[in-house]
Amino acid sequence: MSSQTSRYTGAPYFAAISALKVGADLSHVFSTQDAAPVIKSYSPELIVHPVLDSPSAVQDVEKWLPRLHALVVGPGLGRDDALLENVKGILEASKARGIPIVIDADGLWLVAQQPALIQGYQKAVLTPNHMEFSRLAEAVLGDPLDGRDRCRAVLSLSRALGNVTVVQKGEQDVISDGEQVLTCSQEGSGRRCGGQGDLLSGSLGILAHWALLAGPEKTNGSGPLLVAAFGACALTRQCARQAFQKHGRATTTTDMITELGPAFSRLFETSAGADGGVAPTGELRL
Repeated sequence: MSSQTSRYTGAPYFAAISALKVGADLSHVFSTQDAAPVIKSYSPELIVHPVLDSPSAVQDVEKWLPRLHALVVGPGLGRDDALLENVKGILEASKARGIPIVIDADGLWLVAQQPALIQGYQKAVLTPNHMEFSRLAEAVLGDPLDGRDRCRAVLSLSRALGNVTVVQKGEQDVISDGEQVLTCSQEGSGRRCGGQGDLLSGSLGILAHWALLAGPEKTNGSGPLLVAAFGACALTRQCARQAFQKHGRATTTTDMITELGPAFSRLFETSAGADGGVAPTGELRL
C-alpha cells in the first residue's frame, strides 16, 4: 500500500509495482480521488482505491487491513494536514493488527513531527536519506548526528525509537534494529535515479513480510526486519547496477524495475544457475 497525492503519482506506482515484481500476489494503492485514475493508467496490475482524501479514509482503508501483509507509507504522500491526519489513523489501525510498516519520504517527515506514532513499534522500518535521517535524529535525540560515525548514529536512533529498524541510505546503506548494525556495500551504479527509493520501500514491504514469517531461526539469529532491510538494499543496488550496464547515463527507475526479477534471482536464488546465488556484500557489526 502506498499513500500519495496527485502531485507525485510516480512514487506510489514505483513502490507498488516493485512489490509485485519481487513476488507479492497483489498490490493495493490507497490514493486521493484525483490521483487514482492516473496511477491506474500506469498499470492494470495495481488495485487502486481513491479514498485517502475521503472523510471516511481511515475506515475505508481499515476494512482492507485484514488482507494486507505489509504497509508502505510515504511515497508521494505530500504534507497536506488533512491527509496526514488520515495517515495517522491508518498507522494506528495497522499497528493494532501487527502489520509491518515501511515508512519513507513524507511519511518520515510525519514521524519527525510526531515520533510517538511509531515509538516502540518493532515491526516498523524507516528508510531515511541523509537529510531525513538528520531531521529524525534532531526530533528524537535533539541532535542531528551530522558528521558522526554512521553506524553508531543509526544504532542510537534505532534504540531511541524503541528498536525500530532504521535504514540510512547513502554511498553505503547502514541498517540497525537497535541490537545489530549492518552495512550494505553491494555494488550499485554510476548514477542515482530519482524514484529508486520507492523501489527500495516497495521491495522491503514484501521482504519484511517474508522475513517475519520465517522468523529469527531462519535469519541466522538476526532480527527478521534487519535481514529484510539488508536484502532490499542489496536488491536495489543490484537492479541499479544491471540497469546501468545496459543504459548508462540514460538509466531511469523504470529500467531498474525491469531488472527486479533477474536481480532477485542472481542475489537470492541458489538454483538460478552458474551465475546465480551471488551473496550480497556487506558487514555485520555486533
